[in-house]
Amino acid sequence: MSTADPTFDTATAADPSTAGEAPSARRETGYQQRLNQLRAAVLGANDGIVSVAATVVGVAGVTTATGPILAAGTAAVVGGAVSMALGEYVSVSSQSDSEKAKISAAKQELEQDPRSAHDELAAHWRDQGLAPETAEQVATELQRQDALGARLSIEGDIDPDDIVSPWHAAIASFLAFFLGALLPMAAILLPPPELRIPITFASTLVALALTGWIAAKVGDANPVRASLRVVLGGALALGVTFVIGSLLGQAGLNI
Repeated sequence: MSTADPTFDTATAADPSTAGEAPSARRETGYQQRLNQLRAAVLGANDGIVSVAATVVGVAGVTTATGPILAAGTAAVVGGAVSMALGEYVSVSSQSDSEKAKISAAKQELEQDPRSAHDELAAHWRDQGLAPETAEQVATELQRQDALGARLSIEGDIDPDDIVSPWHAAIASFLAFFLGALLPMAAILLPPPELRIPITFASTLVALALTGWIAAKVGDANPVRASLRVVLGGALALGVTFVIGSLLGQAGLNI
């Protein structure tokens, strides 16, 4: 590859802060943040529905007394919501730290060796099937418009202005789990004892179908297949816990 390309502007590539913003090169600022919060909310609601429903149905298989069901359900709601929030915080913190490290490394490379960064970008476009001359031209134009964004586009499509927040994900997950858990709690506590189990089963499976549909839409997956998968998994969880609870009740477990 020739390195005597007169269109390559070393000063522009070396100083990403002076590069013009390419309006089509980046997603809308905040997109990744909103997508991450939506993902955490959908997963949190799904887990809140399944785990709390399974807990209260299992206890209801042992006893029809409201006190034990309420106590077990409340513990599942609080413990599950906190656990989901902590899990999201740790997971997204790792992702955020990784993105920040890549951004720092990209800035350092652009400052210290802009020619090498340019060559890597051109090589990336050659690997995508462009002719060498075209790849060189594309790399030059992208670096002229947004040197840092162009470099990060081959590092996992990272947007330095849209780093995911672990706190946002944790809060979204906590609230979604809590709100999702309210459904099985209401379904098991409000109806008369003889209708608690069927109403909880029915309402839980309908809610799971809805969250599965939403999750599929967010991830551009097949919504019917995703909903069916979630519903079958939820039905299995409810069925297993109810059977175990019933067996414990028949064995003489007193609650």
